[in-house]
Amino acid sequence: VASCAVCQEVMPMDEFCHKLQSQIKDITGKDSTAPKLSTPIHCRRCNAPAVKPNIVLFRSSLPKEFFQNVPVDTKDVDLLIVIGTSLGVAPANSLVWRVPRSCMRVLINREPVGWHLGLDFDENDRDFFAGGDCEAVVLELMEHLGWLQDLNTVISELPETSGDLLREALNRGRRMDRDRGP
Repeated sequence: VASCAVCQEVMPMDEFCHKLQSQIKDITGKDSTAPKLSTPIHCRRCNAPAVKPNIVLFRSSLPKEFFQNVPVDTKDVDLLIVIGTSLGVAPANSLVWRVPRSCMRVLINREPVGWHLGLDFDENDRDFFAGGDCEAVVLELMEHLGWLQDLNTVISELPETSGDLLREALNRGRRMDRDRGP
């Protein structure tokens, strides 16, 4: 979802994505249909040029709820899964050391990171590194947990590449079931 930073009017994601494609230049130079210059995305309600995705952008503050809830939310955590990050941006990276010492920490990433925060994938039994493409690793984890079928109902809502990965995993699972027999 996206919303206006001034009045908080919500813009549906499909509309926001369309505006991104038609109003924001492609800095990679791969999309020849992209505009040459970017123009701001204006809010329908207040007309402010301030519509952005509902995520915390780099150099923006986290919501105050983050700081209020972290001590309570991390107190009884058994498993922390960290996906796709350099772990270089505070305060979000502090979650790695805020969880109890008994908590297992799993990093799913293309490369191991986080030594500066106390992660130790070689000597520490509580830290585990699952290397590779994040989406593929998460799908593999879901497959081992028996959760892939749960995603079948939303496959048509996924981005094309994500849907393709999921279909591949589902087909692989069906072939394995078939090969095992009754």
